[in-house]
Amino acid sequence: MYKLSSEHIFPSPLSANRDGIVAVGGDLDPKRILLAYKMGIFPWFENDDDLLWWSPDPRMVLFPEKLKISKSTKKILKDNSFEITFNKSFLEVVNACAKVKRFGQNGTWITQGLIEAYKKLHLEGYAYSVEVWENFELVGGLYGIDLGNVFCGESMFTKTNNASKLAFIHLVKELSKNGYKLIDCQVPSAHLKSLGAEEISRSEFIKYLS
Repeated sequence: MYKLSSEHIFPSPLSANRDGIVAVGGDLDPKRILLAYKMGIFPWFENDDDLLWWSPDPRMVLFPEKLKISKSTKKILKDNSFEITFNKSFLEVVNACAKVKRFGQNGTWITQGLIEAYKKLHLEGYAYSVEVWENFELVGGLYGIDLGNVFCGESMFTKTNNASKLAFIHLVKELSKNGYKLIDCQVPSAHLKSLGAEEISRSEFIKYLS
């Protein structure tokens, strides 16, 4: 297993083991994290003292033009019962995502160290959020890293039915208008697949980054 030093250097993501782990250790310097995303690597762990860096194969992505919106969701969009904003409450979205209880996990992978790092990346213009409001209450949202033509989705949350789905749909539409190639969804999920996400090989994904 490749162990990171104090230098901001990663091995090739193609060197990942069969589980998708590229390296261990290092730190959560925002520059290191941004470099990782640009190489197709992302941090995923449960403890700031045991850092793990991943590049799974296959990779779940969504091409904006392949977005699927069900009839029931189209009706919700048409009703305009929710307000959608961008980058209005980034830290609130991240903290809400960190509190979500997920099946098969005892805690959260969004540690305090990552929260601080993403906060800095947001202030530097690399991390963005989408918020969903209902009666002036934040009821859903998502956040991720913007690489200019690829958006790396990190996490989403919902407090009411369809809120996170609406955040994702509005994100895709906004990125599509600006010519983005794809949205990185990292690992497979039935929810994202229902919205049009698909699996591609790690090597193909890396080509889109370059």
